Amino acid sequence: MKVLAGDIGGTKTSLAIFEVEGTKLEMLALEKYPSQEYGSLNEIVRQFDETQGQHCDWGSFGIAGPVRNGRAETTNLPWLIDARQLAEDIGFRKVWLMNDLEANAWGISALEEKDFCILSEGKPDPNGNASIISAGTGLGQAGLYWNGAQHRPFASEGGHSDFAPHSDLEIALLQYLKQRYTHVSWERVVSGMGIVNIYDFLKDHRDVETPAWLAEEIKNGDKAAAISKAANEGRCPLCSETLKLFVHLYGVEAGNQALKLMSTAGVYLGGGIVPKNLDLFLEGTFLRSFRAKGRMESLMNDIPVKVILNDLTALYGPAVFAGSEIKS
Repeated sequence: MKVLAGDIGGTKTSLAIFEVEGTKLEMLALEKYPSQEYGSLNEIVRQFDETQGQHCDWGSFGIAGPVRNGRAETTNLPWLIDARQLAEDIGFRKVWLMNDLEANAWGISALEEKDFCILSEGKPDPNGNASIISAGTGLGQAGLYWNGAQHRPFASEGGHSDFAPHSDLEIALLQYLKQRYTHVSWERVVSGMGIVNIYDFLKDHRDVETPAWLAEEIKNGDKAAAISKAANEGRCPLCSETLKLFVHLYGVEAGNQALKLMSTAGVYLGGGIVPKNLDLFLEGTFLRSFRAKGRMESLMNDIPVKVILNDLTALYGPAVFAGSEIKS
């Protein structure tokens, strides 16, 4: 069966056509679109459908935002997406909408061993819960529970829960961000915008100036990417400090989520930021922060932690889900 699958993010929208057989997928077409340049998902899907010339009866989409009763208001886009309306507009027999991290979680089953980088082998409980946390444009989270036959994903908006500082520096960061935002969530520090927020805070906190060469790179491109690049190249001490604090906070929140869900089957790190800064996550700061949970530290040591390297996972997931729904 052919499924049109979509990964709908605040920065880009990816659409693909898959031939689906269980968790085995064959990708027949793929296109990416800058989300901000379109007024709706319907507009992008219609353009894709006309360009590809191979209409699908089924549509399945992961959305960066909460999905309720087949409707979603995107968190970082001014879109309202309605599954029934999209189906009528494009001519699908049925459309499914799900949170983007729920989609990522569904995609894990379609991955191979080479699609992961293992940060910690741990001692996995195959019948336990698992979790996925993904820093990108925002901070996505989802869980997976064992239903007796497979791990079944479920959505979460945990990235919007309150940021909880620990050290004096983190308390100062919270106070700084409270001047910018009415609500300081984990997404404000663990995401692309989080890298920018941490850098701006440290720059003011340390009373230093942005180097002219970095200011030029920021002016001509993505600020978070420029900061990360400078840190990885060792060209800017403030950028290095920014990424170190970012990785630490990522580990803290991934550990918080793992504790709340008892993710003894494993924790997965999704999104584009970790693979692009993999050496920083392999260095040890992330795992130390992930495991530093007081009396629960021995439990945290046993939890496997894997980085998802395949950037198509969020597209695989909606296709896998649609295939399971159509067969049932």
